[in-house]
Amino acid sequence: MRAQRGPVPWAAVTRGALAAGPLLLAALLAGRASLGVVAAIAAMLAGINDRPGSRRTSVRRIGVPALAGAVGLLVGSYAGAHLGAFALTLVLTGLGLVGGGISAIGPVASGTGTQLLVTSAVGAGMPLPDPVWQTVPAFLAGAGWLLALRLLLPTPVSRTGDPRAGRGRGPYRPDSRFVPRPDKRSDPRPDPRPEPRPGPRPDVRLDFRFDGERAAVAEVYDAVAALLDAAGTEHAGARRAALTAALDHAQDALAGPRLRRHPSSAAERRLHAQYAAALPLGEAATALAWAERTVPKRAAEGPRRLAAAVRGNSLAGPLPAPARTDPALRALDAALLHAAEVFDRGRAPDLHTRRRSVAALVRTVLGAGGREYALRAGLCFGAAVATAQALHHGHWYGAHQHWYWLPATAVFLVKPDLGPLVSRVLCRAAGTVLGALLFAGFAAVLPRPEGLVVLVAVCGALVPVAARHFAAQTTVVTVLVLALVMVGGEPQASAGRIGETLLACAIVLIVGHLPVPGQRGGGVRARIDAADAAAHAYLVHVLGESDDRAARWTLRREAYRTLAEARAAIARAAAELPALARHSAGADEVAAVLERLVDTTTACAVHLDDTGRLTPRHTERLAALRDELATRRGRVGRSRTLA
Repeated sequence: MRAQRGPVPWAAVTRGALAAGPLLLAALLAGRASLGVVAAIAAMLAGINDRPGSRRTSVRRIGVPALAGAVGLLVGSYAGAHLGAFALTLVLTGLGLVGGGISAIGPVASGTGTQLLVTSAVGAGMPLPDPVWQTVPAFLAGAGWLLALRLLLPTPVSRTGDPRAGRGRGPYRPDSRFVPRPDKRSDPRPDPRPEPRPGPRPDVRLDFRFDGERAAVAEVYDAVAALLDAAGTEHAGARRAALTAALDHAQDALAGPRLRRHPSSAAERRLHAQYAAALPLGEAATALAWAERTVPKRAAEGPRRLAAAVRGNSLAGPLPAPARTDPALRALDAALLHAAEVFDRGRAPDLHTRRRSVAALVRTVLGAGGREYALRAGLCFGAAVATAQALHHGHWYGAHQHWYWLPATAVFLVKPDLGPLVSRVLCRAAGTVLGALLFAGFAAVLPRPEGLVVLVAVCGALVPVAARHFAAQTTVVTVLVLALVMVGGEPQASAGRIGETLLACAIVLIVGHLPVPGQRGGGVRARIDAADAAAHAYLVHVLGESDDRAARWTLRREAYRTLAEARAAIARAAAELPALARHSAGADEVAAVLERLVDTTTACAVHLDDTGRLTPRHTERLAALRDELATRRGRVGRSRTLA
């Protein structure tokens, strides 16, 4: 129920203002209002998926759901025009099963499933005067227009060569002010040798091609510094989780779709190398946090300078050298030296990701989590379609005949990745009531159609800001959609939309708490199983004392990423009502043990690199975690066992 915080995304606000409103205006000027409505709806849905990140990842995040939306619009339009009520309900219910199943794969797949179902309901329930071969290209054009704005418009902070970043010329070297004297390691006085002369300030020029990637990689170095600062304190666990999130975000930003398999420009290769250089730094910082000992403040200065250099696309200058008093600090020093060399003349290594095969994706869809998600989405969507069809053919709708609102609302309500079920229902109901009342007031005073076009443009600009809270987003989207359909010729229907939304809320609440065949909590169990398997693979590799560092970092990234996904799923499940939350009870304890196991494995890897053998503390901790994991694994969901 809490709203997210953060700065206003002015770039996304600008794109939202230039998307749906101008498209609708151009269509009205061309005398094709209905096609403009379709294009504006596509731009609105694309704006909901327009999240912070790199331009490359926006192609996948916006483009893939848009393609699915076009397919849904095509299927819904043909089904609505040629099938009876019963057959149409069966077809859309089957589509709901498909959309729910693929949503279990990940965030992009979830957005894909959402648009598939929403546009199928719109195509079937909002018949348009234009033929399908025109409406589908109009939909793709609307989404493509916002994607083009995302790729071509610069962001407000797209300037490289920030003078505040570190400066220096020539190869990176330890900063003489921080290097301890060989004969007096504890002497805090600065070295009397002169500081290196800084080179000229780098040129400040506009370059926004890789601003999202650059910001993501810089956040990784900042997260490493924050973890070093928190080592030995109660905040170390939260900072390690923040480092995992930053690495996941940077990995996704750099691994987006490209025409070539490998980076093709010098700037992109440099960013890949800088990201890879952060991996050993994160490994050393995790080992230091695991040791539960504080580290000198200067240890975090190096990663911060590297973060400033990445963010400003400039040289980092001299780097402070930490003391080399134990294996983890020696690993940190070696990682800093490696990063210094990479920042000078690094090449672009692999991103250390494991691509999921088609077979793995199919197993996810057909697994316990995918089946539970598909069944829930199919039942809710099918029940909403059947109810809407009954009201439509019973002439309960009054002046307007479009019945798409009820099933489309059910789609957004049944999505578990948008939050717990009850909070989604409450936010959706409150947002729809407020949005419908606001639109009723606007419709009474605004001139048509120019006032409605301005209202659509304003709402498009507000979508990125309103995305911080589901109720606020629902309010803005309700006003925007009601304005669009009124431009398309539908009469003012705020009261009807409120009633349909409340009915959809009731359907989803009832269906969402019904008992279903099989074991409940399948989504959480699937995430825990994946994290367990990834942690085991990482542990086996480290204890095997392999010299393949790239494979180790790949396995470590996979282990931490799957753990983060499991944690998110567990947190959402725990916030449900007791009837649903009890099926995943105890999963958070299993995830906590797995996190400690992966942290211990990382500490073991760093120690083995330095000494070639483990200490009794490492082996005892591994044995204790193994026993605790075996004990807790069988307690998830009221003494049920994991698959």
